[in-house]
Amino acid sequence: MFRQLIGGKKKPQRRYCVFNKTRESFLSFSIAPADSHLARLRGLVGKFRLKPDDGIWVIPSQGVHTIGLLFAIDLIYLDSDHRVIHVIESFGTFRIGPIRTNCSSVLELPTRTIYSSQTQVGDELLICSVEEMEKYLKTSQTKTESRAASG
Repeated sequence: MFRQLIGGKKKPQRRYCVFNKTRESFLSFSIAPADSHLARLRGLVGKFRLKPDDGIWVIPSQGVHTIGLLFAIDLIYLDSDHRVIHVIESFGTFRIGPIRTNCSSVLELPTRTIYSSQTQVGDELLICSVEEMEKYLKTSQTKTESRAASG
């Protein structure tokens, strides 16, 4: 904010796509990493709501809280291989989430994301840039087409 007041440029924030490889469904196209102490501390506090594609990826994390948050969120706990180890739908405000010692990161997403993507414990997620997602989808499509042609 101070940079904006004095005419400086704000650093563009990295954004990631989240794709459930197991269910072949997208969870988000615009996840912001919370990978510094300050970003993890700030989290979603100060926001009035999450847009349908917004969210944050808390790295590293074994659990999160919603103290100071004004809306419910979906939580997806991930291990180091981005496998889902725990999910909580519509986690309420002013709560402390469970600690999972085998967790390496947590996705904080708009409510109904888990339901609409059918994400479950054991699913494998792909978290990457838009460019990497395009490559992955092209490769997957090529493999599917070659299987269909040979079968």
